Amino acid sequence: MDTIAMYGTVFITLAVVFGFYMTWGIGANDVANVMGTSVGSGAITVTTAIIIAGIFEFLGAALAGGNVTKTIRKGIIDPSSIVDKPEILVFGMLAALLAAAVWLMIASIRGWPVSTTHSIVGAVVGFAMAGIGIDAVNWGKIGQIAASWVVSPLLGGTIAFILMMSIRRLILNTDNPFLSAKRWGPFYVFLVGFIISLVTMFKGLKHLNLELSAPMSFLLAAVIGVVVAVIGWIMIQRVKVDETADRDYHFASVEKVFVPMMIFTACGMAFAHGSNDVANGVGPMAAVYAIVQSGGEVAQKAALPLWILLLGGFGIIVGLATYGYKVMRTIGTKITELTPTRGFCATMAAAATVVLASRTGMPVSTTHIAVGAVMGVGLARGIGALDLRVIGGIFVSWIVTLPIGGLLAALFFFTLKGIFT
Repeated sequence: MDTIAMYGTVFITLAVVFGFYMTWGIGANDVANVMGTSVGSGAITVTTAIIIAGIFEFLGAALAGGNVTKTIRKGIIDPSSIVDKPEILVFGMLAALLAAAVWLMIASIRGWPVSTTHSIVGAVVGFAMAGIGIDAVNWGKIGQIAASWVVSPLLGGTIAFILMMSIRRLILNTDNPFLSAKRWGPFYVFLVGFIISLVTMFKGLKHLNLELSAPMSFLLAAVIGVVVAVIGWIMIQRVKVDETADRDYHFASVEKVFVPMMIFTACGMAFAHGSNDVANGVGPMAAVYAIVQSGGEVAQKAALPLWILLLGGFGIIVGLATYGYKVMRTIGTKITELTPTRGFCATMAAAATVVLASRTGMPVSTTHIAVGAVMGVGLARGIGALDLRVIGGIFVSWIVTLPIGGLLAALFFFTLKGIFT
């Protein structure tokens, strides 16, 4: 308790600095993966991706980021055995933030698309094993999270595959694919608006004290979906047939219809990512803030100040703008060849999977989901459309993330403990 009273301001300052560093890493690595499908398909430029992500990551974090932060902050470890030594948890959360941030920076410099969720969960577990004991880790919760890492890419890939096959049946394999694309396009845009707004209202707005009944949520989501679809319809109607391009590639004009639709899915994916992955950076920061503010009380539940969510959203934007271009290439161009139709399916499927995860409070990996969705789109054309060597390299980078995060966190934990006690 004396340590908390003596160094409380220092701990909050370190939490803010490390939390910002961590969310910078999320922007540089994870958000780059998220926007990679849109950029890789040629639908939007890197600059447009940064602007879209800047607005919608921030909104997702601020409006719908409150639910997942609880899973990262509590549930992974049981702090009951250190109730009389709250400084141990403070050191641990600071160490976890710094460890995950350092690993994300290394991965981003190398251009590896690693999981920020893996990084922070591995780091929290590493600190708990080093600082409290192996029994302090909630292995059941870790098992659930680990299962979600397998389920989420499969779910993302399956949804992307189904969407791709529906586009093939309703649009590409018809007598006039261009007219079919203009007819069905607004429906696909409606799905984007409906799914993302529905899940946001279901779960994300509680920390803003906005409670809506299920029927009201469905109605409002449908209205938002229709508004988005109307805007999409107006944009799609402006697209004209490009006969010169169609001679080289039969579906060139159809792909042009999907370019404005990709803008909506990019916005949706950025919002979904902000609502889910901001937790990785602000969860441990919120835990440190709550302990210091309460004078050393280790509570299982703590209110999440809005300024912490906003700081997390801002850090993500800075990370993407300054370093995101390096990692965008991997997911956007190297796994499989993407066109606007394929990019739309991959991004839409990934967004739907991420918001479903946010709905249940499960901190899934957006990187895994995005890669799974891109693979699902590639599989719709056959296994030969995938670059298995690149996919193998991505899987290896995923495997090493957990142990590296844990080892770094243990190292930083003992360093902080040595400095302040």
